Amino acid sequence: MDKPNIFEYRVYGKYALFTDPITKTGGEKFTYQIPTYQALKGITESIYWKPTIQHYIDEVRVMNIIRTQSQGIRPIHFNDEKNDLSIYTYLTDVEYEVRGHFEWNENRKDLIKDRNENKHYDIMRRMIEKGGRRDIFLGTRECQGYVEPCKFGEKKGFYDNIDMTFGIMLHGITYPDEVTDKSKEGIMSVRLWTPKMKNGIIKFPRPENCPIVRDIGKRDIKEFISGVNFTEGDDAL
Repeated sequence: MDKPNIFEYRVYGKYALFTDPITKTGGEKFTYQIPTYQALKGITESIYWKPTIQHYIDEVRVMNIIRTQSQGIRPIHFNDEKNDLSIYTYLTDVEYEVRGHFEWNENRKDLIKDRNENKHYDIMRRMIEKGGRRDIFLGTRECQGYVEPCKFGEKKGFYDNIDMTFGIMLHGITYPDEVTDKSKEGIMSVRLWTPKMKNGIIKFPRPENCPIVRDIGKRDIKEFISGVNFTEGDDAL
């Protein structure tokens, strides 16, 4: 791929919950102030995904003032009829502008025949215009999101002249078929970083450039075999 294919879109919703993993252990959930790289990548993959390509989120623009709201939630018990009350803290009235690009997934030599740059770019553009192939969630399933095209930086945002730091937080998870370091082939890992916002924009490092990486364990990569679990030219992949 000579030049990365850049995509831009606006995503917004009434609530968002980009969960801080530390708050999950006691049954409570508390949101980060900003979306994680992994959450934005998940939104992008809901718009359009195929294993042939790898999405990279380059930057996000925070459009609305950061506000939170706590709600009492009764989690479902599947093994008894007891009632619990947990407090979930959500972001409210969120809107973000996202810019990223896709590259070929070099771990997918089995799908090399699907490397048609114009095809994937055109499908991505159409899916953004249609609001995504799958439902869009802002962190968790109960937080419905909506996607539409935008020109990054064109609209006025609340933090346009404001700089902020957010402390150490989750960047994302590297799955075995996303590993670029051959010495860690097949290893699943979690990434952490310290985001900084400048004039409302947060620029993400590439996954392989994250300062803190912790290995989780070895996992197998799913194989796609023509005629067995997919048909060549099948856009369902």
